[in-house]
Amino acid sequence: MTARPAHFIPIDADRVQPTRFAQSLWGEDHLNGPAVVGLAAHALGAAFGLPDFLPARLTVDLFRAARGVPTTTEVKLVRDGRRVRNSECDVVQDGVIVARATLVQYRLAEAPPGEEWFGATDFEPPAEIDGGLAPYISSDGVGWTRTIAEHQNAGRKRYVNQPLDVIEGETNTPFVRAAVAAEGTSMVTNLGTAGIGYINGDLTVALTRLPQDDWVGVEAETHWADRGIAVGATTLYDSAGPIGTGLTTAVSNPAAQIDFGHSRFPDRIRREL
Repeated sequence: MTARPAHFIPIDADRVQPTRFAQSLWGEDHLNGPAVVGLAAHALGAAFGLPDFLPARLTVDLFRAARGVPTTTEVKLVRDGRRVRNSECDVVQDGVIVARATLVQYRLAEAPPGEEWFGATDFEPPAEIDGGLAPYISSDGVGWTRTIAEHQNAGRKRYVNQPLDVIEGETNTPFVRAAVAAEGTSMVTNLGTAGIGYINGDLTVALTRLPQDDWVGVEAETHWADRGIAVGATTLYDSAGPIGTGLTTAVSNPAAQIDFGHSRFPDRIRREL
């Protein structure tokens, strides 16, 4: 049986090797954000996940471009409280930290009394979501397709992703699925008429619950930019409704602008198989 596509293959107990699916469109030997974020989420969840605690906030700072070399994760529990747990993960290549993740977990509890304000939602996923490699993307006036280049416009974007496994042979947990899909925040908020020219230096995923589906939806809520700095926020969804928020900050990188219609690395664009 052919192995399911994954971002990393285990080398030994401590190291993993990036696969071609982890390659990005930014450079010849750069890894993509979902792969790095997913690796950190996987390591933190495996080391510190507990059934009575929700991984409520994951923040990943992407210090430098990760590359296609053997990679390790180094985790530590910072605080083991009764209601709040805090942990950290460093993603390390050749002795250098390329990304650092912090995780906040809250103990699940009954909601307090009273009624609260909630934002209106109108997210509509594709009518059918299959198990193909290509994600679904939608923009105002176009609708859902599986070709990103069709959505290089100035409209509001949406994205539905069934994330690849982070580690070959290990099925993603719901937490990892949410974290990997949420990295699409940068794409749906920064994708414009000429493609993507902002590269995000971080990702924050804030969850009120874990996704119940194999897929996670990401819809742009805000996008602000000035003098080469952009901030984007999204709402994350499953079939039952909103599950949380994604947030990225990004810096202009026009020298490596990604035009999905004329990519320097067309074989790296996930397509339906």
